[in-house]
Amino acid sequence: MMLEEMLRIAANFRVAWPELISPCLWEDASVILQLGFLGILLLNVIRENVNSLRKVRKVRAIEKYPTGVGYGVPYRLSIICSILMLGTHFVTLLMSQRKTGTQCEAKLPVLSSRIMQLISWTITLIVLYKIRNRKYLKFPWILRFWWTSSFLLSLARAMIDAHFVITNHDHLRLQEYADVLAFLASIVLFLVSIRGNTGIALGIIDEITEPLLNGKSEKRAELKKDCPYGKASLIQLVTFSWLNSLFEVGFKKPLDQDEVPDVDFKDSASFLSQDFDECLKHTKERDKTATPSIYKAIYIFTRKKAAINALFAITSAATSYVGPYLINDFVTFLNEKKFRSLESGYLLALGFLAAKLVETTAQRQWIFGARQLGLRLRAALISHIYKKGLILSSQSRQSCTSGEIINYMSVDVQRITDFIWYLNTIWMLPVQISLAVFVLHTNLGMGALVALAATMIVMAGNIPLTRIQKRYQTKIMEAKDDRMKATSEVLRNMKTLKLQAWDSNYLERLVSLRKTESNWLRKSLRLTALTAFVFWGAPTFISVVTFGGCVLMGIPLTAGRVLSALATFRMLQDPIFNLPDLLNVIAQGKVSVDRISSYLQEEEIRSDAITHVSHNQTEFHVEIDGGKFSWDMGSRDPTLDHINLQVKKGMKVAICGTVGSGKSSLLSCILGEMQKLSGIVKISGSKAYVPQSPWILTGDIRENILFGKPYENEKYDRTIEACALTKDFELFAAGDLTEIGERGINMSGGQKQRIQIARAVYQDADIYLLDDPFSAVDAHTGTELFQDCLMGILKDKTILYVTHQVEFLPAADLILVMQNGKIAQAGTFNELLKQNIGFEVLVGAHSQALESVLTVESSSRISEYTAVDSETETDINPNQEFPHTKQDSEHNLCVEITEKEGRLVQDEEREQGSIGKEVYMSYLTIVKGGALVPIILLAQSSFQMLQIASNYWMAWACPTGEDKAVTGMHFVLLVYTLLAFGSSLCVLLRASLVAIAGLLTSEKLFSNMLKSIFRAPMAFFDSTPTGRILNRASTDQSVLDLEMANKLGWCAFSIIQLLGTIAVMSQVAWEVFVIFIPATAICIWYQQYYIPTARELARLAGIQRAPILHHFAESLSGAATIRAFEQKERFTDANLCLIDNHSRPWFHNVSAMEWLSFRLNQLSNFVFAFSLVLLVTLPEGIINPSIAGLAVTYGINLNVLQASVIWNICNAENKMISVERILQYSNLASEAPLVIEDSRPPENWPDIGSICFTNLQIRYAEHLPSVLKNITCTFPGRQKVGVVGRTGSGKSTLIQAIFRIVEPREGSIIIDNVDISKIGLHDLRSRLSIIPQDPTMFQGTVRGNLDPLEQYSDNEIWEALDKCQLGSTVREKPEKLETTVFENGENWSVGQRQLFCLGRALLKKSSILVLDEATASVDSATDGVIQKILNLEFKDRTVVTIAHRIHTVIDSDLVLVLSDGRIAEYDTPAKLLERENSFFSKLIKEYSMRSQSFNSMPKLLH
Repeated sequence: MMLEEMLRIAANFRVAWPELISPCLWEDASVILQLGFLGILLLNVIRENVNSLRKVRKVRAIEKYPTGVGYGVPYRLSIICSILMLGTHFVTLLMSQRKTGTQCEAKLPVLSSRIMQLISWTITLIVLYKIRNRKYLKFPWILRFWWTSSFLLSLARAMIDAHFVITNHDHLRLQEYADVLAFLASIVLFLVSIRGNTGIALGIIDEITEPLLNGKSEKRAELKKDCPYGKASLIQLVTFSWLNSLFEVGFKKPLDQDEVPDVDFKDSASFLSQDFDECLKHTKERDKTATPSIYKAIYIFTRKKAAINALFAITSAATSYVGPYLINDFVTFLNEKKFRSLESGYLLALGFLAAKLVETTAQRQWIFGARQLGLRLRAALISHIYKKGLILSSQSRQSCTSGEIINYMSVDVQRITDFIWYLNTIWMLPVQISLAVFVLHTNLGMGALVALAATMIVMAGNIPLTRIQKRYQTKIMEAKDDRMKATSEVLRNMKTLKLQAWDSNYLERLVSLRKTESNWLRKSLRLTALTAFVFWGAPTFISVVTFGGCVLMGIPLTAGRVLSALATFRMLQDPIFNLPDLLNVIAQGKVSVDRISSYLQEEEIRSDAITHVSHNQTEFHVEIDGGKFSWDMGSRDPTLDHINLQVKKGMKVAICGTVGSGKSSLLSCILGEMQKLSGIVKISGSKAYVPQSPWILTGDIRENILFGKPYENEKYDRTIEACALTKDFELFAAGDLTEIGERGINMSGGQKQRIQIARAVYQDADIYLLDDPFSAVDAHTGTELFQDCLMGILKDKTILYVTHQVEFLPAADLILVMQNGKIAQAGTFNELLKQNIGFEVLVGAHSQALESVLTVESSSRISEYTAVDSETETDINPNQEFPHTKQDSEHNLCVEITEKEGRLVQDEEREQGSIGKEVYMSYLTIVKGGALVPIILLAQSSFQMLQIASNYWMAWACPTGEDKAVTGMHFVLLVYTLLAFGSSLCVLLRASLVAIAGLLTSEKLFSNMLKSIFRAPMAFFDSTPTGRILNRASTDQSVLDLEMANKLGWCAFSIIQLLGTIAVMSQVAWEVFVIFIPATAICIWYQQYYIPTARELARLAGIQRAPILHHFAESLSGAATIRAFEQKERFTDANLCLIDNHSRPWFHNVSAMEWLSFRLNQLSNFVFAFSLVLLVTLPEGIINPSIAGLAVTYGINLNVLQASVIWNICNAENKMISVERILQYSNLASEAPLVIEDSRPPENWPDIGSICFTNLQIRYAEHLPSVLKNITCTFPGRQKVGVVGRTGSGKSTLIQAIFRIVEPREGSIIIDNVDISKIGLHDLRSRLSIIPQDPTMFQGTVRGNLDPLEQYSDNEIWEALDKCQLGSTVREKPEKLETTVFENGENWSVGQRQLFCLGRALLKKSSILVLDEATASVDSATDGVIQKILNLEFKDRTVVTIAHRIHTVIDSDLVLVLSDGRIAEYDTPAKLLERENSFFSKLIKEYSMRSQSFNSMPKLLH
């Protein structure tokens, strides 16, 4: 009884559904829509009449100019189609008096609908005529809305006609033909409405049109002209044929960046950045909040484009269900062929084809639109992240390290753009599920509710999985942040790690950070494998439950119904399969948006920290009143307190004090860099700033000096002369066009310092803030800089300079002595000496140092200092810097400098042509020799075969007609369930193996790359921007971790699926091969034509990503300088340019993918249509209708499969570029072995510490001359050896040779009878100590910085800290040895960092210590203390010192003077000074003359 009742309800329910396709319902809908259209139009007309006077004036103003008007294709098409629509509706009005099957029985709705259609289309033509007169560039929105609505109405009408013709076995009449014609016209109007442009070209001369287009720069006009997408016609946009010209170029030869067209103006970074700014502004105003919601801003920014994409996506989703809906009718037709006309069969085939054409065209458009929207959002977010980076406050910079911010840019932005792609799934899901239930209900009645319930169960199962996945994603991102932070720091400080032999230790740290990341990745991928099993098994589960429910309810399962249901379940697989991805991407996207949002809300540099005053309002250039400043707002003690300062125009203010007393902080508070707690800072005039640690941009020297200013020959020459750079430029092969490596890596400390002083001088600012400008230059150059630059070219400027060199103090109008963050003393040199409070400590220390020099001099019988000027100009001029000694830096100079016209950093290496088989083989076989690959393929093949077998079984076992008895359905269902369950298990096996193999492979490749990079020689790091390595370690590694295995797997899986589909179709009608073979050949030809262009575009996109990150990292490190020079806008524009450079190949690459997909889709559509026509045409009895139906079921997906094979292959090849790029860095040239087991030095080596150089020759490349030439000398053990020489004489190269940073070409270095070239690098470097010129500190703790290898006790560390004058400073900190050290040691002064480096050397207690300008950044008093400590601690050790301060080498046992890479002199200081013409004597004279000047002259006159 109950079963009968259910069947009765099902029957009633089924009857209710077809009312949706009742003609009366759509006639009513048509009337409502038209009334709406006419109502809105009426309101528009009234509004226009109110403003008519103003409008008339505007039109007349335009008509004054003689203009020619060209009517574009869209406008002409709109006229033709509107006339066609009017005509067809007129015909149908005449026909409406005759009754037809497809008509509503009620006459009133029909008549009113037809009459209103005529009125609406007449008005449409009138509006189009007005558009022509008023020369609109875009169609009015009301017209576009009407065309879209009429398209939907025509589509509904065509479906109703088709339904009635098929169900009533009727012939087509005139009205149906009229409806088809109206439908075709409405499609064209719909496409025109989406594009929106009228195509009307106004022939106004350029001078007039440019102001109308807001008069933006000429470059924008060029962008429009050069972008084929921007000029494309409607047909070109639909077919993507605007790309044809690019393919022609790309097919003939590998594309270069300059051959890729520009992006459209609306896709350019400058437009998008501005647009996003306006969205944030709008959100801020609307919500009346200081921090606008980034979610709302993104919504406003994307909504218009997202709505258009959504419309295409919904159209595509809706039309995809027409096929499954018609399958039952098709099987019924084949079954009843003898009673039916062929015409109805062909009409069915036409229905299938039309639906497929609309589906594929709409699909391509929404996918392209989603990619384009992703590009736009990415450009907007990157530009905002960059802009924010330039204005972050000092406290925010401590919490957001550059590694983290780069991750926001590379990974988080990518995840947000991925979400934009999945956004359309949100609109498609309800449409797909609703239509699936509708199709199922039409065929299975109440069985549809069972299917819906099963679908909901599967979807609900996602929620806990997604929650867990979201947690994993957060953890993965945190782990990736930590790893990237550490990687970035290691790459920045690789020189230090190699010199200290810490590279192995830091490699282990990175490996352990990667291990943490891998653990989370493993969990995430395991969950992904489980998800894949659930969702590949979903159609099987739903079909088993649904068919089981139908059997229980007694619903007859005919072959047609079963096949229609199976096709629907396969279609349902898409939304179900997309749902976990969607939820996953939403989870990832939310995490990323929140991260970026919190970053964008970080505290900024306060613009009110300093007040700008005009010249005529004040006599002071700098004025600070009651200033209290702090770097850390949380700290109780301010960094600077009680600061009162007034600096008049043209004053020279010197700032001195001990290490950590607040000298650099004082300059920072004038710049507005510090948090102002109280007081007033007034600045009058423009500023120029020279930081203590040189900040040099990658690029040539001239670019660094000009720094955005136009090149003026005379001014430029004056500047470089004043900054003592003329001679340096003569040494460089390309002069001032020599390219500087990353962070000025191929320049000496002195050259970098002088370049940035020149940058400041060239700016011609009013106020100069120089932070210890003389520390990195030698004595002679320092004097020259002071006299020619500060007292010469800048004599009329206001200058505040920090200095440790007391000899530069007498010239100052005012000297500030800093102590504990306060101005302890202020006055002129003589005033301060009289005060006798603390200034004399600094001066005294300097005097002692000078005294030691004078004592040595007098003992060598040199009594007079006469005519030094003439000597300086002749003998000891820096003219003695020689060609080929440009290698004065402490770093390698790369091979390419002479060879490639001064270029050190070459363009990133790019493979060309197809990706080699060896790249694929490396990827597939790196884990277990590729043993897992055949198992994965076998599992997927088994899945495919079992799935086909289960569907075949259902089609074969079910009866073709309802009249046939249903027997043994339980057995049929049991067999189906077993086959389906078996196929699901195969999926589980395949998904698990792919996840395992993918992760193991990415682990191995990462490990190989990391080891290869760590073992690379220093030359590699000198010539490779960090951005390139970071790009591989972050973006490319992410592809390997999460995407690569699946992308490659999908290539194989989609091929297996396609072969399965072809096998099923050919079972039914082998004739399909007649068209299938040529279609496949065309597909292959298209792929071959497409791949060369797409591959190069993908490579270019990969290469153009690194400069964005590199420029960003560089800008972050020099943000203070950029702000001081007020160059934020220029740097922001440069960033926008780099974004566009990346967008160009990326945009054209995704467009090219759609170009190919569109063509392949249409091809497969026609193959499918041909096979349907074949099945209709074949005589009855030749084929089994059930099996034919199965072929159609599979054939529906043919277009998707065929396109997905090509798409997956191309996509995998594009992603494979990441593997190729990682492999490039996995086989780098390596340094010598770290340890040579057969040749290890004794445990106590070096004991005595003698260093013997024999015929040492060093060059940096075979084609370059030697930098060191025939160096033969011995540094005796346990002696102090000073190494001096002009800039570029080879001092630092000699030190590098001792540590084997560079290898000798000839000759040898023997330390305590051991040839250092015969032992391992680790054995050598770990036994020597060095205090480098650039002090390096790592993020972490004080203890970790002093003892990273954890070899020493706390007592030993405290002892070392006390000896290097830092004990009391560290004891004052609450965390003591665990005190935090920020990135780059930013929270310690440069002098303190130098003392930490000394602490490391004191702990290490090596027999040989090398000092490379080790005390350049400390004051004379601290320098004196350090010298005493060194003399005491290292009295029985070999100490090699390179110094600019002569007194640091004057008490050496021996002095080595280098000149032009050769030994000029080598003897004791006393003996060298005996010879009056010796090089060393001249240096001493010069130093003592300069230093004595502050005693003999109270003031240096300019």
